[in-house]
Amino acid sequence: MNLPTSIDATQALLSSAGYVADRALSTVVFLSLKLKRPLFLEGEAGVGKTEIAKVLAKSLGRPLIRLQCYEGLDVAAAVYEWNYAGQMMAIRLAEAGGSVDRERLESELFSERYLIRRPLLQALEPAEGGAPVLLIDELDRTDEAFEAFLLEVLSDFQVTIPELGTVRAPEPPVVILTSNRTREIHDALKRRCLYHWVDYPDAERELQILRTRLPDAAEALSRDVVAFVQAIRKEDLFKAPGVAETLDWATALVELDAVALDPALVIDTLGVLLKYQDDIQAMQGGRAKALLDEVRSASSGRPGA
Repeated sequence: MNLPTSIDATQALLSSAGYVADRALSTVVFLSLKLKRPLFLEGEAGVGKTEIAKVLAKSLGRPLIRLQCYEGLDVAAAVYEWNYAGQMMAIRLAEAGGSVDRERLESELFSERYLIRRPLLQALEPAEGGAPVLLIDELDRTDEAFEAFLLEVLSDFQVTIPELGTVRAPEPPVVILTSNRTREIHDALKRRCLYHWVDYPDAERELQILRTRLPDAAEALSRDVVAFVQAIRKEDLFKAPGVAETLDWATALVELDAVALDPALVIDTLGVLLKYQDDIQAMQGGRAKALLDEVRSASSGRPGA
């Protein structure tokens, strides 16, 4: 599928795959595609950063290549490594055969036949239907040394393999980087990207997301869920629920045949919405009921409620 030619077309493209994006996010996604620049997305966990890459791959008909970051991630896991077992087998077979042409053997050992391609190298290879979507997820989990290595990849879309030379992408991949901001990412890497902070959605957009992703939920339940989640995010919690938790909670409530929220149901299912025991305890002892009452009181006072 061709790339979108406008911001509106980008917003429609994301919407066609079930992603409800605001105008600002649609704009930066459009510019990233148009300018062939990596897009760096920061925000709290669960607000839909990773989903953008998945939706782009699906809607554009491109393969999705995902590099899940973690502490200690290195070149061997992210870019390439040699098939050492295969190389050792080739050496033993050559030695068993008698005379060994060492130069020829060495050139064969460090050829593409024994090269194991990891996500970053895979993303630089041509793909049917267009360049792939490369998702570098939770970059803040890695260390600064890996960030420095990424500079070459994001600047020139190439990697250097000492034994083979430089591998360049014939067409730059669509690159999405995400960070939950557990640490700051270096400015040198940010300068190579377009940047966008993905915030929690307002109530109207979160309700639209819920309707899109869970159309079978009762309307009253969807409104209750969104209003309650919007309210609970204002509480003093260790980790406020993201959109992912909103969808998980609504899905669980639908499975319980709920058509609206009540205090007992909220208390019984808090473990789906909140992920820390201290936060769950803070909402018990009447706080959840009081919050639900406040939400309903505010809702009943709005025109058209």
